[in-house]
Amino acid sequence: MGVVIKMADMINTCCFTGHRVIQSGDRQRIEANLDIILDDLYKSGVRNFIFGGALGFDLLAAQRVLKLKQRYYGVRLIAALPCKNQDAKWNSYQKKIYSDIVSRADEKIYVSEYYTSDCMHKRNRYMVDNSSVVVAYIVYPVGGTAYTVNYAYDCGKRIVNVLTME
Repeated sequence: MGVVIKMADMINTCCFTGHRVIQSGDRQRIEANLDIILDDLYKSGVRNFIFGGALGFDLLAAQRVLKLKQRYYGVRLIAALPCKNQDAKWNSYQKKIYSDIVSRADEKIYVSEYYTSDCMHKRNRYMVDNSSVVVAYIVYPVGGTAYTVNYAYDCGKRIVNVLTME
């Protein structure tokens, strides 16, 4: 399933979860808040940032981490991907953005070789299990994002909502 992050590194690791569709009007606030949250996390010792490669918030968060890497030393972007053909049904524009971000990741972890009915949940659990902080864009209390936030809560992880910064 990939490399498991050592306990000492987990303390210095954050992951992201969020909706694939970003509501109109939220994007600028999310970007600004993410920059503040990422700076604060870096200053508190977080160096590893895991993203799941999904459209929407995942890729936006990864793009902000790539900007963080330009300002700070030791920042690592880790792609925890559900399967090797995750982008198979995406359009060419979406594939281009995805491919660019994944190619710039410091590490790529595939939780499954091919798509399976539970590879997304495995990916989400992997990210939470290997992080101490979860940064979430959550508006709806259902779906994969809600599942991941609830799982993180049950695991006792620190959760930061990018909309409220709490």
